[in-house]
Amino acid sequence: MSDPLKDAPLHSGELKDELLALALEAARRAGELLRDGRPADLGVAATKSSPIDVVTDMDIASEKLITGFLSERRPEDGFLGEEGASAEGSSGVRWVIDPIDGTVNYLYGLPSWAVSIAAQKDGETVVGVVAAPMRGETSHAVLGGGAFLNNAPIRVRPAPPLSQALIGTGFGYVAERRAAQAAVLGSLLPRVRDIRRGGSAAIDLCDVACGRLDAYYERGLNPWDFAAGELIAREAGARTAGRPGEPASHELTVAGSPAVFEALQPLLEDLGAWHD
Repeated sequence: MSDPLKDAPLHSGELKDELLALALEAARRAGELLRDGRPADLGVAATKSSPIDVVTDMDIASEKLITGFLSERRPEDGFLGEEGASAEGSSGVRWVIDPIDGTVNYLYGLPSWAVSIAAQKDGETVVGVVAAPMRGETSHAVLGGGAFLNNAPIRVRPAPPLSQALIGTGFGYVAERRAAQAAVLGSLLPRVRDIRRGGSAAIDLCDVACGRLDAYYERGLNPWDFAAGELIAREAGARTAGRPGEPASHELTVAGSPAVFEALQPLLEDLGAWHD
């Protein structure tokens, strides 16, 4: 039997509702696995860009759970996952998955980690879910439908002057990039209220969405790091982009209350936050 939603148009409410329900359930299941199944002797299973850019067995188990759950229900969809899940699919829907965003936090037993799941239709993100089990929080958004934290609507904080803005950021795992990011931070810090470094891009973007940060920026993110959180931030009223005139990307991702974004983005451009 053919899937009646396979060829649904981009703005089909029925399709988006289905994708949201699946993303919420997959994130809930993965979050419970990670919270309740974390072994006391959790160690590093592999490394990626450097010896401190780690993967644990729980990252792999979480991604396997998510992709298995989603493929059983929508076998024609594609996948892009941090830990290697990759499939083209034939439905026009692709799931972008970070099974643990904030793996180093998770490894150390810190609470700021999340499961991030986005659904894209024909290349556009239409659903985003970020579940942070140790916070007891799940944020979600549907394109054009607003943003929510534990099912309550959220909005960005009214924008202060940049000098009074609380800014989130993160750092890469390669020494040369970290040195360049530190230099940018050294120039930026005297111009803002303060800086926060939480260790999870997905949570930082959701914190912009609900007013806990005025803005956030980072170089070096991958699609699975920001796809869900960026949609949630935008649907909460944030502006999001990369370098001026460019979308959020590996080169640079910026999100913030509109007036803070307008002051921060050109400053980051001038400071060279987009290159090492």
